[in-house]
Amino acid sequence: MAEHPPVIVHPPSTTGGRRVTVHGQIVGLAHGRGEVAAMLRAAGLAPGPDEAVELDRPELIEWRGGDLDTWG
Repeated sequence: MAEHPPVIVHPPSTTGGRRVTVHGQIVGLAHGRGEVAAMLRAAGLAPGPDEAVELDRPELIEWRGGDLDTWG
């Protein structure tokens, strides 16, 4: 069985935003790339606060129901 990356960004909800889980735990509801990046930093999965977070790394993030440009 293939293992999923540690971060899953779930499909857009009907009320807006996308649920984000880290290692199977819900960490929040993101409404854009910046919020996903902040959640990764808070979880210790991203570089320091002044460095860009690479949201297109399939080994780190699985985008379900659309890519990083799909929000609603």
